[in-house]
Amino acid sequence: MAKKKKNFYVVWQGKKPGIYESWEDCKEQIEKIAGAQFMGFYTRDEAELAYSRTYEEYKGNKGKKDILTEEVIAKHGKPIGEAIAVDAAFNGKTKMMEYKGVFVETSTQLFHFGPIKGGSNNIGEFLALVHALAYQKKNKIAYPVYSDSKTAIAWVRSNKCKSTVDLNSNKKLINIIQRAEKWLRENDYSDIKILKWKTEVWGEIPADFGRK
Repeated sequence: MAKKKKNFYVVWQGKKPGIYESWEDCKEQIEKIAGAQFMGFYTRDEAELAYSRTYEEYKGNKGKKDILTEEVIAKHGKPIGEAIAVDAAFNGKTKMMEYKGVFVETSTQLFHFGPIKGGSNNIGEFLALVHALAYQKKNKIAYPVYSDSKTAIAWVRSNKCKSTVDLNSNKKLINIIQRAEKWLRENDYSDIKILKWKTEVWGEIPADFGRK
């Protein structure tokens, strides 16, 4: 698998501090600068969040959940408390998949499915989103639903699980996916917002399985 490329660079100490969109531009700012401070990021949100702090502050918090400071909330907003968050987990060794949904404000678990053999993380995320929609229609509620998977959100909006994972021998999982797609086609869920969880700003989604 090709290594993911970092597209944004923050220069805290260099010729001209700021956010740059290529390594070449970043390098130009730090070349021959003693004690240059810089770092690469995959998304602009990550870069902007890092640049809103000092180099030392960011390095000290790297890898930890972000604290929702007033500055962060003002710039990026904060998650809706009265909402449902979903997440999935797929074990590459055991090939087992599961997912769950929780209420954001309290982290109370609302539903859990699996583990089941086969699938992928994105398939689990897709099924979790559909489960959250069906759960709400059944209970006559309409809270926003958060997922940290852009892929799964796109699949739900197209009413189709577009995974390329070979499921030919997994009739049970195929049936579950087909039932989810059928539910999407036959039900109106336009009153329920599906939102992207901003992991780079808010930390891990509340439904996270904590196995990273």
